[in-house]
Amino acid sequence: MSFVDTHPDAAAAPRAMTTDPDWWRGAVIYQIYPRSYQDTNGDGIGDLAGIIHRLPHIASLGVDGIWISPFFRSPMLDFGYDVSDYCDVDPMFGSLGDFDALIERAHELGLKVLIDLVLSHTSSQHPWFQESRQSRENARANWYVWADPKPDGTPPNNWLSIFGGSAWEWDGERMQYYLHNFLIDQPDLNFHEPAVQDALLDVARFWLDRGVDGFRLDTVNFYVHDKALRDNPPLAPEDINDKTAPAVNPYNFQDHLYDKTQPENLAFLARLRTLMDQYDAITSVGEVGESQRGMEVQAEYTAGTDRLHMCYDFAFLSNTFPSGTFVSETLEKFNEIAPDSWACWAFSNHDVPRYVSRWGLTSEQNRVLAALLLCMRGSVCLYQGEELGLEEVYVAFEELQDPYGKRFWPKFRGRDGCRTPMPWNRDNLNGGFTEGKPWLPVSVEHLNHAVNLQEVDGDSMLAFYRRMIGFRRTHEALAKGSFETVEADEAFLSFVRTHGNTRVFCAFNLTDGERQVALPTGNWAQDEGAPFVSTFDAGGITLPPYQAAFAVERTV
Repeated sequence: MSFVDTHPDAAAAPRAMTTDPDWWRGAVIYQIYPRSYQDTNGDGIGDLAGIIHRLPHIASLGVDGIWISPFFRSPMLDFGYDVSDYCDVDPMFGSLGDFDALIERAHELGLKVLIDLVLSHTSSQHPWFQESRQSRENARANWYVWADPKPDGTPPNNWLSIFGGSAWEWDGERMQYYLHNFLIDQPDLNFHEPAVQDALLDVARFWLDRGVDGFRLDTVNFYVHDKALRDNPPLAPEDINDKTAPAVNPYNFQDHLYDKTQPENLAFLARLRTLMDQYDAITSVGEVGESQRGMEVQAEYTAGTDRLHMCYDFAFLSNTFPSGTFVSETLEKFNEIAPDSWACWAFSNHDVPRYVSRWGLTSEQNRVLAALLLCMRGSVCLYQGEELGLEEVYVAFEELQDPYGKRFWPKFRGRDGCRTPMPWNRDNLNGGFTEGKPWLPVSVEHLNHAVNLQEVDGDSMLAFYRRMIGFRRTHEALAKGSFETVEADEAFLSFVRTHGNTRVFCAFNLTDGERQVALPTGNWAQDEGAPFVSTFDAGGITLPPYQAAFAVERTV
């Protein structure tokens, strides 16, 4: 490797790989955006070899696994979410041999590996689409969503693309429109065609045979469209929100009843689950993009044991500050709607501004909210750099790469601000990410959060995350237990997690004032293992500003 290494990662003894089929229930999963994690060949773009090199850092956090955003062959118009070959690695990231080495090394360190499958659409450069567009009679003619124009030549219906404009693009080869819920260059596959489902199940089988431990399923509710191509109705003004698309995007004005989330999708999810169940300890996380009925769809998609294992929830990826009231209501609602299902929560990912900037947090606020996330009922996804406390980066228009941002600039600046390279070394060129020109600029502010600086600071955000994840691991109730709110208001939240004969009481002070907290009835003992300050006495708990407290009760 040609890059200069950073300070050695904190020592972490490899954990034995679990064969527990329910390992995912309560797991902490670390998301890697491979373009921005570590470059090893100087081209300014991260690669699989770079991920392998940094796996000890990830293992040192104490997480259970990793989720790797797409690394498949692609023209990279949407940076890997436009796939041109599902069963190969794009050369900019390495080779299938590199991927096999990544799996082997991750498993040596006790880390599960999930990959990001993009099944709803392909690149327009995929051979399947190239064949499909040639005629209306060829073997793959029905593999994509084709439709004739209206008599006046306009698109078949009013469906809109998340990336702006109509979801239909005219193709002069077939003299028809094709559907694209995202970029024009991302035509949607036709899941009403059995051969398409078979081909995609073969893709999943290819990676399962290679040793992956599961899938994050991109836009899982977009797989199936309404066969009759009915128009979406408008939303009432009071129902319009920006949970699926930025506020500037007219996509939000429709009630998306027909372009996604169709009942036929459940049959495909059952087929996919049947395939996954042929392998040991596999999991699936479905991304549900649905503003009006998101939680209900998640409940439906994870019901029973023949669909998805869990869904990736958007509740805390919005601009809404996670007050005690909001968090409690969200968790209680999920318990009510989907009592037998399992959620996967996140504060940040590769598609939304980093939460430290989105909510305007201080370091103290960041810590208490990170602890709250790690104590919620459900699994947790952490996005690369959260463990360093990274903020959103301003990327000038001249340096912008994201087509979404270019389309709606300047009111929406796109997703590049959360995708800039990881800062590994404060004193190294480009933060130790690359010796070449990085594909996105390395933030000067991020250099002050570099891993090598935080490794030697016992009070750093990195040290906090290690201790807090370790604390979660010591209490199975925090990973797998039930959830019950004790008290909630805008500035405070307390709840009890119960598993077996153990109850864990969790209290979070979300403001700059001291808080007196009463313990629930029971025989509670203070647990000082978490990285917070609080005072226990006969009257209860005194919680300083932006601190958390934990107590444990065990019964025979």
